[in-house]
Amino acid sequence: MTEHPNDTAIREIDEAAAPIIALDAGERSTHPKRVYVKTYGCQMNVYDSQRMGDALAAEGYQPVDSAEDADLVLLNTCHIREKAAEKVYSELGRLRDMKQERRADGREFLIGVTGCVAQAEGSEIVRRQKAVDMVIGPQTYHRLGEAVRRARSGETVVETDFPAEDKFDHLPLAKPKVTRKRGVTAFLTVQEGCDKFCTFCVVPYTRGAEVSRPLARLVEEARGLTEAGVREITLLGQNVNAWHGEDETGASIGLGGLVRTLAQLPGLERLRYTTSHPRDMDDALIEAHRELPVLMPYLHLPVQSGSDRILKAMNRKHTAAQYRAVIDRIRAARPDIALSGDFIVGFPGETEEDFEATLQLVRDVTYAQAFSFKYSSRPGTPGAELDDQVPEGVKDERLQRLQALLTEQQIAFGRSKIGETMDILLEKPGRKPGQLIGRSPWLQSVVIDQPIGEIGDLVTVTITEAGPNSLFAVPASSHMDKKQVS
Repeated sequence: MTEHPNDTAIREIDEAAAPIIALDAGERSTHPKRVYVKTYGCQMNVYDSQRMGDALAAEGYQPVDSAEDADLVLLNTCHIREKAAEKVYSELGRLRDMKQERRADGREFLIGVTGCVAQAEGSEIVRRQKAVDMVIGPQTYHRLGEAVRRARSGETVVETDFPAEDKFDHLPLAKPKVTRKRGVTAFLTVQEGCDKFCTFCVVPYTRGAEVSRPLARLVEEARGLTEAGVREITLLGQNVNAWHGEDETGASIGLGGLVRTLAQLPGLERLRYTTSHPRDMDDALIEAHRELPVLMPYLHLPVQSGSDRILKAMNRKHTAAQYRAVIDRIRAARPDIALSGDFIVGFPGETEEDFEATLQLVRDVTYAQAFSFKYSSRPGTPGAELDDQVPEGVKDERLQRLQALLTEQQIAFGRSKIGETMDILLEKPGRKPGQLIGRSPWLQSVVIDQPIGEIGDLVTVTITEAGPNSLFAVPASSHMDKKQVS
């Protein structure tokens, strides 16, 4: 599966955000303002879009499904994709034309750019596209309401500094009445930023230094999610397993301690976390995998390369052997764990020998899912200044070979589940009448064509077939196996 250079998330998202807020009748005005948020990139951007929507509710904005229906359009951008900025400018050109039409009719139409492209480009966005009213970096979303008010008064707003205050202290928590609209799974950002400074990555420059949210705040938000019907929470962070805080006694704890605390919340059936760094997989977190059934047996642990020489050039600060040793410890604690990873091919200076070391690591570890991509330089990162860039043709050929191996492993993992009985969480209806789609403990989509339960139920099924990206199942021996969640 092809992805873009990113230690931030398992998968890339490029879609319009679904409606993310719901106002009480008393909050609606005669002519409510409308907002459309288009979200690109990682799961943290999805979370941020939701928080921005919650913040805009206080400004009287209701969500809509298209820019055509909106008075305010926000592009929540990602800087990982190659030529990401140019894609944003292309979209801004379309919005500019729409704005001109609205203004001709005397109607308000504001355009805002948020996310990592906003942080990286800053005032350059306004210079190149004068139709933009606001540029808001990821660390200043708590100022969004004020920025909108300033923009409505005619000011062009650029907020891309790294303020001393923590944005999470000011953004509203998810409310039960809001969250219910979001389904039975939810993201919860626990950590943001990165101090690792891999030479290929822009995250330290767009998201800032590592910051961990306080335990009490996270418990409060997670409790609100579960009370609203969320059954599975995925903890998010650029380096999520670098999270640290203090428990109620003042003792220092890491992500393993946070997971243990959240596992006690009534109604929470499943916990996941992403994205992890090999250097931060400590004993407490590994023991949590051994001891907590609520912690799902799936781990996204990027390695990027199997060559020590390339890992050093990437500033990963671990070797291939150290990565393998971490995997061995995790599998000893949780033998059924499935692994996912990120891989970059064609990093400057990569030889055929280096690439073969990556293939060998993949053969040794075996992945249930993985994300691979060609190296592309990002302005401002040390990798962009390196000599010995690998020709595009060589990168293409290596990527195809790596993807073939990873696809083979992904298919084999799916097929290994045929005949297995497992609990899945029903998440949404399928395309066919009566069809339901759930999620296995290993993050696989599972399709069921027979009546078995309702959205939000944990049900027991037997896997009958494995497709390239999904499993197919029937109810296990009796519908009485269904675990209803009150």
